[in-house]
Amino acid sequence: MKYYLIGIKGSGMSALASLLYDLGNTVVGYDDSIDEKFTMKGLNDRKIKVYHDDEFIPTNDFLVCYSNAIKEEHKEIQRLKKKKKKMIKYQDLIGSLTKKYETISVSGTHGKTTTTLMISSILDEFMGVNYFVGDGRGHGNINNKVLVLESCEYNKHFLSYYPKNLIITNIDLEHTECYKDIDDIISCFNILANRSSNVILCGDDSNVLKIKTDNPCYYYGFNSNNDLIATNLELTSTHSKFDVYYKGEYFDTYTLKVFGRHMILDSLACIMTCILYKVDKNLIKEKLNDFNGAVRRFNETIINGKIIIDDYAHHPTEIKTVLDAAKQKYHDKKIIAVFMPNTYSRTKDFLNQFIDVLNQFDYSFITDIKCDRENPNDYAGITSDSIINKLTNGEKLTNPSQLLKYQNEVICFMSCANITPLINKYKSLLK
Repeated sequence: MKYYLIGIKGSGMSALASLLYDLGNTVVGYDDSIDEKFTMKGLNDRKIKVYHDDEFIPTNDFLVCYSNAIKEEHKEIQRLKKKKKKMIKYQDLIGSLTKKYETISVSGTHGKTTTTLMISSILDEFMGVNYFVGDGRGHGNINNKVLVLESCEYNKHFLSYYPKNLIITNIDLEHTECYKDIDDIISCFNILANRSSNVILCGDDSNVLKIKTDNPCYYYGFNSNNDLIATNLELTSTHSKFDVYYKGEYFDTYTLKVFGRHMILDSLACIMTCILYKVDKNLIKEKLNDFNGAVRRFNETIINGKIIIDDYAHHPTEIKTVLDAAKQKYHDKKIIAVFMPNTYSRTKDFLNQFIDVLNQFDYSFITDIKCDRENPNDYAGITSDSIINKLTNGEKLTNPSQLLKYQNEVICFMSCANITPLINKYKSLLK
């Protein structure tokens, strides 16, 4: 097959491009942005051509797939529609892959990327799997029979998928521009659970516990009534150590190089999945203890003694996990937030939660809201000042030179928007 992917630099589309390429397909892409993005490593490694204009005209044997981040009236989509090209939406193409492979679908409001990467790294060594990770990583081999898939709930995309095994890491109110309320979100997760042969659920999450299905369920968490339990936690500045019990019996002890209780929960979801696939426990331990995290998930850089954290956090819950992880590793340092809000709807609907969590940092810098898919005129009065004006210790960031006054603090850059250019400017100033 031949594919022309519009919006190919997106974290999902770039992973899909790499996966399709590895499976022996011809892949060509288009993207509005000419900037280098963290998602492009797989594209560059595979020498996948990316166009930024209307130069490429796909022949009739190409299938055009477009990201839902791109609206139907986009000039490239309209150009190809006029040429009567075959077109398919991003989630429908992924859905067709879930029917072709035995799919492990990793869902949940938070923790999908890390959990998907943990599972992929272990199962790929154990048996060989195809995988699709939301940090831009995709991999395929035509001989593999299993697909490990990060499954996003945005705009109900994951309802196009048909997994054999489903993981639900948590359920939180999110994507309020797509869902009426939390009950609407839970009902969509429930539809997916009813499609799956096995369901792995975080039993500590009250919304996850509202999932009702007749399919076999396996619960994990810190609470003692789960099937898989983490206990005897030791959270230090160098590691996260814990014991695991499965159905009341000691399973193993793990010492992770990543930080925060949320990372332990993600590892439990991974361990439970590996148990179902009968993976040797020594391999599970080796790979988890060596796990370094996904791209843009608490990624650390130290320049001239200055500590920089780069994280994809864009929801108040995720910002809190970054803060907790930073406090665990750097308990003797002040923690500074640099937050780029993404979408006006999220800023509006979680305004008080953003203010509350950002006030827990020692100081916070907020940039302008970054959003390509919403019209700011539809959200009158919603700007980054809506957050800044309620901060006890914070200000607007207009130039990274504002951060140069910090010497021994930890600077946490957080956003799902493209905050990389801002980070690079700050790094250049430090160098």
